[in-house]
Amino acid sequence: MFSVVLTLAVLMSLLMAAAWALQRATGSSGWIDTVWSAGVGIGGVVAVFLAAGDGWRRAVVLFLIVVWSLRLAGHIGMRTRGGGEDPRYAKLIAQWGKSAALRLFIFLQIQAVAAFVLVLAIYLAAGNGHGFPRAVDGVAVMLCLGALAGEALSDAQLLQFRRTAQARTGVCETGLWRYSRHPNYFFEWLFWCGFPLLAIQEQALSWASVAAPVMMYWLLVHVSGIPPLEDHMLTSRGEKFRALQRRVNAFFPGPRKNEDTP
Repeated sequence: MFSVVLTLAVLMSLLMAAAWALQRATGSSGWIDTVWSAGVGIGGVVAVFLAAGDGWRRAVVLFLIVVWSLRLAGHIGMRTRGGGEDPRYAKLIAQWGKSAALRLFIFLQIQAVAAFVLVLAIYLAAGNGHGFPRAVDGVAVMLCLGALAGEALSDAQLLQFRRTAQARTGVCETGLWRYSRHPNYFFEWLFWCGFPLLAIQEQALSWASVAAPVMMYWLLVHVSGIPPLEDHMLTSRGEKFRALQRRVNAFFPGPRKNEDTP
């Protein structure tokens, strides 16, 4: 068990070191999140093959993580290739100044730790020895598939909005974006909620899988997701985004408020 955990941790560290090298070579920080998404997928595949759980369970976990990784890495990669610098990373690099290279490397190794937490949840889910499917497994798979569909739809709706003239100065309030300011983040978190359901069994270690959705919620809502993105939107959209904040929940989808403000 220790050797497997160490292997996965080293793999995530090396992949994020590669993301750092790619950013330094291209000057485009958008590739960092592309590599991170692909890296979690690669780590997940390795974790599944190192796990010793039920065969059908391992196959389902493998399917889920491969689909998640290919879709997210592909989406971010296409966005990076066709767009400019990621404003979140651009702000950090500007703040770091001459020490940007070293501090970015350290920052990405912290991201490697986050990736490891997710890969560990994948390993624990694939290592569950209970026969598949249990009733809770059905709930988990439906949750993950629904989250994948919701995130893909959110991304497609935002992409469509960005192709309109309104996107230059306005904010997106179409489709799922009418009910959450960040529906893509919500569905990303929801996807990882399925893995503890697949992983938890009699062994106490299986409960470590709960760290994946807990960590993702904390990162998306309080650290690297919503806060820097909304700071950027407030700077670039001003009162229009403040009005959106009054109308629409930040994370969890819910009823709109103050509809008198269009």
